[in-house]
Amino acid sequence: MALLITDDCINCDVCEPECPNEAIYMGPEIYEIDPNKCTECVGHYDVPQCKEVCPVSCIPFNPAWSETPEQLLAKYERLQAEAKKPG
Repeated sequence: MALLITDDCINCDVCEPECPNEAIYMGPEIYEIDPNKCTECVGHYDVPQCKEVCPVSCIPFNPAWSETPEQLLAKYERLQAEAKKPG
């Protein structure tokens, strides 16, 4: 399951640089997470780094985007392969 950032976000800017998949970006009002890029840090870390650094705990799991650990790993592998393609 991907993560999402709630309206409790204070735009502190600490989550964006921690995302190894560059899934976090500034939306119209608060930071947002692209669920197509979010692997919950599978393949990189044991726990989601954005959740670890968020000072207001506004990054829950996205109930609308459910994925198994195997699906998250497959997404990680796809993203890594895409990043290696010349561009």
